[in-house]
Amino acid sequence: MVIVTHGGKFHADDAWAVAVLLILFPDAELVRTRDPATIAAGDFAVDVGGIWDPATGRFDHHQKGFEGARQNGVPYASAGLVWRDYGARCVAALAQVHAGRTLDEDTARQIAYAIDADIVQYLDLSDVGASKNAPGGYGLSAVISGYNPSWMDEQRLGYGAEAEAYRTGQFRRAMAVLTDIMVNAVKYRVGALLAVEQVRGAEMLEGGRVAFLKNGALPWSAVVRKEMPKVLFVISYNVGEQRHMIHTVSVSPDSFDARADLPEAWAGLRDADLAAVTGVPDAGFCHNGRFIASAKSYEGIRTMARLALEEVDRLAAQPTVAQSVAP
Repeated sequence: MVIVTHGGKFHADDAWAVAVLLILFPDAELVRTRDPATIAAGDFAVDVGGIWDPATGRFDHHQKGFEGARQNGVPYASAGLVWRDYGARCVAALAQVHAGRTLDEDTARQIAYAIDADIVQYLDLSDVGASKNAPGGYGLSAVISGYNPSWMDEQRLGYGAEAEAYRTGQFRRAMAVLTDIMVNAVKYRVGALLAVEQVRGAEMLEGGRVAFLKNGALPWSAVVRKEMPKVLFVISYNVGEQRHMIHTVSVSPDSFDARADLPEAWAGLRDADLAAVTGVPDAGFCHNGRFIASAKSYEGIRTMARLALEEVDRLAAQPTVAQSVAP
């Protein structure tokens, strides 16, 4: 098995695409070249060769007239082309090795689609010039591009065998970073799927307005937002830190706005100062943004949850500006 991609400068899209194929075909030989005969002889040709034909392992997007795009209009570069055909298989392989879980075909496909939406399409957008990198040049595409030899490296190494070996080594380093990102993305999503039933089984407190999770590591936010509209706060136990936490529930995945904030009087306080305000001796801290706070004991965090609800009710009972000026 031979995987061919172009030599010279690489980008995140070709590094991601080749990384996917090497996960599935770990014994394959990687060849970086622009020699037409070598490209034609490869089992896979990625980001080079001028052909898009998955059946023959051809995944290029540079040819004249190429119009491949997702249903949402985001154009394909080599990362998306390979992920389109091999993403679900890659997800299943990574889930088996790194999460110890065997995924059915439909679940693997759903996770692959989610990773495409969250990661892969942005690599493609950057490669085709349709999207800028994150501010400061530290979007993922820019970070991966930074593994290319600099002009100082080029000047030092020249363009012989030593230079090409260095470039290939840097390409493999970039692929290793992207492989870690893939592994983490798969593990997170597999974990989220497995956590759903446990989150649904959370103990409901304070008339259903507070949910309690014994394991604070469970990814709970999506389930609570979608299925528990009455829940204003989630309390959980942080096993590693051996303390209890109270969290607000954001109104959407992309928003810092919460269904209800923790009391303003708690903002930024720690230890004795927070204990004095709350009356909870083992209170730990409250973030200045009022979206998370802690206490050592379960009783302490329950008290803080009740105080937070009382503050929500007090604010809700206050007349609005329009009501206060009404005749």
